[in-house]
Amino acid sequence: MKYIICLGDGMADYPVEALGNRTPLEAADKPYMDYVAQHGTIGLCRTIPEGMAPGSDAANMSVMGFDPKRYYSGRSPLEAVALGVEMQPDDVAFRCNLVCLSDEPAYEDKTMIDYSSDEISTEESVQLIADLAKLFNAPDLQLYPGISYRHCLILNHAQIGSELTPPHDITGKPVKGHLPGGRYGERLLELQKRSYELLSQHPVNLARIAAGKKPANSCWFWGEGTKPAFDTMENLYGIKGGVICAVDLIKGLGLCAGLRNIPVEGATGAMVTNYKGKGEAALQLLKEGCDLVYIHVEAPDECGHHGEPQMKTESIENIDRHVLGFLMEQLKAMGEDFRVLLCPDHPTPIATMTHSGEPIPFVLYDSTRDAGPSAPRYTEAYATASGLFLPEGPMMMQKLISGEF
Repeated sequence: MKYIICLGDGMADYPVEALGNRTPLEAADKPYMDYVAQHGTIGLCRTIPEGMAPGSDAANMSVMGFDPKRYYSGRSPLEAVALGVEMQPDDVAFRCNLVCLSDEPAYEDKTMIDYSSDEISTEESVQLIADLAKLFNAPDLQLYPGISYRHCLILNHAQIGSELTPPHDITGKPVKGHLPGGRYGERLLELQKRSYELLSQHPVNLARIAAGKKPANSCWFWGEGTKPAFDTMENLYGIKGGVICAVDLIKGLGLCAGLRNIPVEGATGAMVTNYKGKGEAALQLLKEGCDLVYIHVEAPDECGHHGEPQMKTESIENIDRHVLGFLMEQLKAMGEDFRVLLCPDHPTPIATMTHSGEPIPFVLYDSTRDAGPSAPRYTEAYATASGLFLPEGPMMMQKLISGEF
């Protein structure tokens, strides 16, 4: 038996006026997602434990089968793992976004224009991070480059307790009231201010402005945490797995869980990505001995954050065609039995352009069962109407592996 977890980050939504008062899942042409909903088990699941912020970190951890209440130690440490950073027990990691702020003279008066700086390229951001690392130089501080706008700051001999705001939560809003506070708030805010002084006049950003792109004119710290401690998926569930993803957060989660990873050329973690390459890489892992593949596609989430309903719909159609559909057809042709878990990690509604903690629609499907109609389509409404509710995210993984659904 092979196991496919197909996760469209932030895929669930509310009805959107621009889509005829339909959600992107309702508007999308997605025959494979609808097929597994018709012939599988559909329902709702709470992936975010009560009291936790609706981040992709806790949500994906939950879907992957690990209880965030036990394993969660912060977002950025997982990204640090993906970057190969060896954290010490008394290190604290912070996500460092390269953001675009407005140009008011006082930093406190600026507005968050874009949390991703027009999804700045990795090639450009590496240059900016290298110069910021020189500017920030201190014995207890290291700045590491990641992918696109996502980077990592490590403080040594530190403690958690800073008060930080995810930049995607305040897109288009003044930063006042959301600036770093708490334990290291003063120091982190000073670093952000110094970053603006350097980056606003940096040659990379001047070239971006000349090309009509938003500059990455400030860093922004959030997502603090300490070194993670995990069990492996093989220990917990008795299976060997792999993860296909383009963002360090999910790669780090996978590495902590003992999953193999294959980098996919052209997979960006952005609105435009290599869907076909992700499907092919997942198939390669299954052929090379993995029992399970966890395929994470960031695009729907990015479309939600940017308020792009049509692009979000198209991203769902691409996941259906090039990831889920491709794998189902290939495994059928190979004569392999398989089960599917299809879900988002959390909703990222177009209306709010940030994450929501509501239960997510999921489907569990087994290719060996001739199940009768379950729901006409894979949508939020049909998942709700099913009456099936799982109160904890890891229950989906447990049911996928046991087949008890």
